[in-house]
Amino acid sequence: MDKQTQERIERLEVAVAHLTRQTDDLSGIVARQEGEIARLARRIGLLMEREAEREAETGTIPLADQRPPHW
Repeated sequence: MDKQTQERIERLEVAVAHLTRQTDDLSGIVARQEGEIARLARRIGLLMEREAEREAETGTIPLADQRPPHW
């Protein structure tokens, strides 16, 4: 193999190594984000249940859903 081909192969190997590392890093980030999204979705579900229970107990329309007094 000539020197030019060897240098080209080395550059390609370096590029592949960097891409492999970036892929591994991004995979970890996506996995953490998936866990965080699942946790936040559970919390939103609990908050919505809690609000529905509160509305059922008080029997009132939430302030955000009431018509303004000038209507």
